Amino acid sequence: MIKNIELPETTRLWIYQSNQPFEDKDIPELKQLVQDFAQQWISHNRQLRAHGDVLHNRFVILMVDESQADASGCSIDKSVYFLKNLQAEYGVDLFDRMRFSYLDGEEVKTVSREEFATLYAEGKINNETLVFDTLVNNKGDFDKAFYKTIKRKLA
Repeated sequence: MIKNIELPETTRLWIYQSNQPFEDKDIPELKQLVQDFAQQWISHNRQLRAHGDVLHNRFVILMVDESQADASGCSIDKSVYFLKNLQAEYGVDLFDRMRFSYLDGEEVKTVSREEFATLYAEGKINNETLVFDTLVNNKGDFDKAFYKTIKRKLA
């Protein structure tokens, strides 16, 4: 959950999943960079009502309340440029959509699509395993469905 954020459920949301966890020592600086970007994010010379965060040392979240101003193509390009710079600085991949993250006890693990299928076939993960749905695209869906069981995701 994104705590203490007063944005409507319709707030547009992007989730960028890292292929590996960010180091604990980097999280305060990384969170500040993401929050600073969101606070300075503009579209057609209009300040966006935006928020950014890092969850589970792995997910970079950007949000824009488009009831005030839409995130245009140019502003989205700026966010991609920002994220590519984060990738380079922290040595991670934030754009591989063929990776899956799940909870193994208290630990978040991220694996390739093939490895995820193998873990399922071997029974190391099952229909009750909690996974992260990085395809949710607004705050309401994020609050309801970012964390779900494989069974619920398949339904």
